[in-house]
Amino acid sequence: MPRFEGLSAILEAVEPGARYGVAVSGGSDSRALLVLAVEALGAARVEAASVDHGLRPEAADEVARVAGLCARLGVAHQGLCWRWDGRGNLQEAARSGRRAVLADWAHARGLAGVMLGHSLDDQAETVLMALSRGAGVDGLSAMPPRRVQGGLVWLRPLLGATRAELRALLQARGIGWDDDPSNSDPRFERVRMRALLAGGGGLDPRALAALATRMQGVRAALEAARAQAQCAHVREDRGTVLIDPATLSGEIRLRLFQHLLRALTHAPAPRRAALARWVEKGGPLCGAVLARAQGGWRLHREARAVAALSAPVGALWDGRWQAEGPGAGEIRALGAQGLLRLSQQARAGLHPHWRETGLPQAALAGLPAVWRGDDLIGAPLAGWANGWRLSAAPLPIDELSH
Repeated sequence: MPRFEGLSAILEAVEPGARYGVAVSGGSDSRALLVLAVEALGAARVEAASVDHGLRPEAADEVARVAGLCARLGVAHQGLCWRWDGRGNLQEAARSGRRAVLADWAHARGLAGVMLGHSLDDQAETVLMALSRGAGVDGLSAMPPRRVQGGLVWLRPLLGATRAELRALLQARGIGWDDDPSNSDPRFERVRMRALLAGGGGLDPRALAALATRMQGVRAALEAARAQAQCAHVREDRGTVLIDPATLSGEIRLRLFQHLLRALTHAPAPRRAALARWVEKGGPLCGAVLARAQGGWRLHREARAVAALSAPVGALWDGRWQAEGPGAGEIRALGAQGLLRLSQQARAGLHPHWRETGLPQAALAGLPAVWRGDDLIGAPLAGWANGWRLSAAPLPIDELSH
């Protein structure tokens, strides 16, 4: 057994008795992870899946070879498909697409989590990429060994193992692997970082991976301080967020505003310079608006960012809102049209004016209401419930996945 003690790493990462999936690409790292997972947990607690991205004709044969290895190990295997729509960066799209189909598979199979075969070399390459971009603590933290996202645990139990050690393990068991040609294509940043590490020059992969581990500790401490600040300085007000940043400054202030922005909009984290300008001056960013209010700030959804969103009553709108009330309906943003109708009804004496809610017009326009076709049938947050109730899941205190 190699010095990294892969069996122990897996056993420390999992819950007793739970079943886990292993994402197996056919490369050496993920195949070694599959073998170690079976040896640590037993075949009955392991399932495997391979994703064919439709980018290389030989990928289907590689998936078939993984299926053959799984049959040899007594592990259930499923081939999954993902296809690129041609938009955005290919590697980033493939990564997020692969994660989505694996998550769907794991949920359907009732698995507690999915193991990913990232090695110490992968971690070192990720740190190098972060360094080349001038990243801060979050970037230098690289890949966490454990992450919870969408009710699923994602595990990387072999971040302490080098690729050479994993390949030696496979060779000792008479198991081969497939090499993806894209792993030697210098057009990709990760491949260039891999070449730098292979060329020596004083770059030590173990030292870089150790840096990531230290930065993960720093990040955890900063996130704990941010969560504490959120409890002390933030309160939700009818789907908007009131922030009193009087005693907040520096990194904790930036982290707090970034966390709230991402929690409200589900958007990726903005660049640090853009975030800092936004925190200082307010305005729109990533589908939200930051405006002065009550001696602090009010954060709310930008109306035009949610104008096209709709969900039937009984489903989630914008990832957090639900409606209850009489009959069928559709949840959509109140918008300028809804505000105009409410103003007309208020002038007719049917209910109080929406201004009496105390919420700004821009904030109300981005909040949900209940519609039936073109008819507004309920706007509880704007002072006209008409038998309807809207409720939102609270914004999370804990760190968002990244």
